[in-house]
Amino acid sequence: MISIERARMMGVLILTGMFAAVAPGYAESPSLADRVIEHKLTNGMTVLMVERHQAPIVSINMTFGVGGVNEQVGLTGLAHLYEHMAFKGTRTVGTKDYEREQAVLDDLTLVGNELDRREREESTRAETEGKPYAPSQEVQQLQRRFKELQDKAGEFVVGNEMALLYQRHGGVGLNASTGKDITRYVISLPANRLPLWAALESDRMAHPVLREFYKERGVVMEERRLRTDDSPNGLLYETFTSTAFQAHQYGVPTIGWGSDIMALTPAATEAFFKTYYGPNNATVAIVGDINPKDVIALIDQTFGKIPAAPPIPTLVTEEPPQRGERRVEIEFDAEPALAIGYHKPTIGHPDDFVFDVIDEVLTEGVTSRLYGTLVRDKRLAASVLSDTNYPGVRAPNLFVIAATPLAPHTTAEVEAAIYDELDRLKTEPISTKEFERVLNGLDADLVRSLRSNSGLASQLAFYQTVAGTWRYVLSARDRIAAVTPADVQRVASQYLTKSNRTVGVLVKKAPEKKMAAVGEVSR
Repeated sequence: MISIERARMMGVLILTGMFAAVAPGYAESPSLADRVIEHKLTNGMTVLMVERHQAPIVSINMTFGVGGVNEQVGLTGLAHLYEHMAFKGTRTVGTKDYEREQAVLDDLTLVGNELDRREREESTRAETEGKPYAPSQEVQQLQRRFKELQDKAGEFVVGNEMALLYQRHGGVGLNASTGKDITRYVISLPANRLPLWAALESDRMAHPVLREFYKERGVVMEERRLRTDDSPNGLLYETFTSTAFQAHQYGVPTIGWGSDIMALTPAATEAFFKTYYGPNNATVAIVGDINPKDVIALIDQTFGKIPAAPPIPTLVTEEPPQRGERRVEIEFDAEPALAIGYHKPTIGHPDDFVFDVIDEVLTEGVTSRLYGTLVRDKRLAASVLSDTNYPGVRAPNLFVIAATPLAPHTTAEVEAAIYDELDRLKTEPISTKEFERVLNGLDADLVRSLRSNSGLASQLAFYQTVAGTWRYVLSARDRIAAVTPADVQRVASQYLTKSNRTVGVLVKKAPEKKMAAVGEVSR
C-alpha cells in the first residue's frame, strides 16, 4: 500500500506530465500549465489554445457565461430557447433572401404577439367561467393570418444550412447545451477548416436571425412535456429542486415553466441575446493541430470586429439559510425513487473540495460506501449516486444523493440506510486506504477528461467561465489532496444535517377507483 504522501506526489507527477500521459509523443513536453496559450481580444473575448499535432484535426468549445440562472420571472426558458434559435442561421446563412424574409418575420411577430395575447385572455376567461375554451372568430382569424405568414416566411428558409456546411467540410460532433450556469457550442473539424468555423461563428455571434421562432418554441414545449411533465425522474427533480431553492434561480427549471415558454416572444429573446451573448461573455477553447499565432490572427480578424456587449448584469438574489427539513412527494405511475439534497458552498470554497472527497467515498465505484451497503450487501437499492454540485456551480448549491429502491424495499428503508452512512462520516475518520482510493480515482478522472481534444477544450472553457480561470482544473486536485479526515468529519457535521436537507420522494400513484353505477358491480 502506498502512503497518502506518495499518492499526492503521484498526482503532481500526473499533472506536470499530463501530455506524456494522454498524448503519445509528448514524453518530454512541458506541463499543461505551460502549454495553454491564452489570448484576450480588445472586446473581452477569451481564447485558450493548446497545440496537439497527432492528427490534422481541431476541437472547439465556445462557452458563454449564461444559463437558466440569468433569467427573470415570467421569462424562464429563454437561455434554452435561444440555444435552439442559434442554429437557425444569420442574415447570410439559412436564408434565400434576407431582406424580403425579414419583412415577413416582422409581420409574423406582430400577429404572433397579438395572437398569444388574445388566446391567453380568452383561455383565462373560459377557465374563470368554468367553460371549455373555444377560440372566438377574432382569434380564428388571427390564427389563419398567422399560418399564412408562417408559410410565407418558410419559403425563404434554407433548413439546417449551418450544420450542412460543417458536415460538407468534415465537421463532426456539432452540438450545443444549456445549463444553469453556461451555454456551450461545440464542433470538431479538419484543422484547415478553422477559417470556416471562424467565419460562421463570428457571423452567428454578430448577426443571428430568429427565424422559425414560433415553430421552435413549440418544439421546446414538446421537449418539456417529454422530459419533465411525462417523465417521472424529470418531474421528481424539478419539484425537488424548486423545493430546495425558494429564492434563487437555481430553483427554476432550465427548460422553463410551461406557461413561460409559450409566452416568450422574439423581442424578449433578442434582448436576452444582446445582453448575454457578446464576446465579453464568451470563452473559446481550441485544441488540436494549430499554430497559435495564426489562430490569434484569424480570431482577431473575425471575432475582433464584434463590439463588446454592455457589462453583464450581476446576480443579486441569494438563497436564505434553510431552517428546517423540507419534504415533498411527487405522485406518478412509476416505481418509487428518492432524492436527498443538502445546501453547500459554491466552487472554490474550501469546503467544496471536502465534498469532492465525500462524493467519491460514498458513491464512486463498486467499493464505495453507499454502493457497498445499499446495492451490494443489503440489496436495498437498485442504484445509488451522488452529485456534489447540483444544479450548478456559480452559486451555493446542493450535495445530492439519489437512489431507487429494490422491491420489495421502500424509499423509507433506503433513506434510513443513507443517513446511517452519513452519520458514519461524522463519527468515524476516513481510513488511509479510502483516501488513497479517492485520490487515485480523481487522478484517473482528470486524465480521462483531458485525453481527447474535445475533452480538454471542454474543461478549459468550463473552468475559465465558472471559476474565472482555466487553471482551476490543475489547482483543484492539489486542494482536494490536502483534505484531511478531520475536514470530512467537520464538514459532514456542519452541512449534512436534518435542518439543512430537502427530501423528494417519487410515490407510485395508486390507480383511480371508478364509482360503480347503479346495477353494476365493481371488479
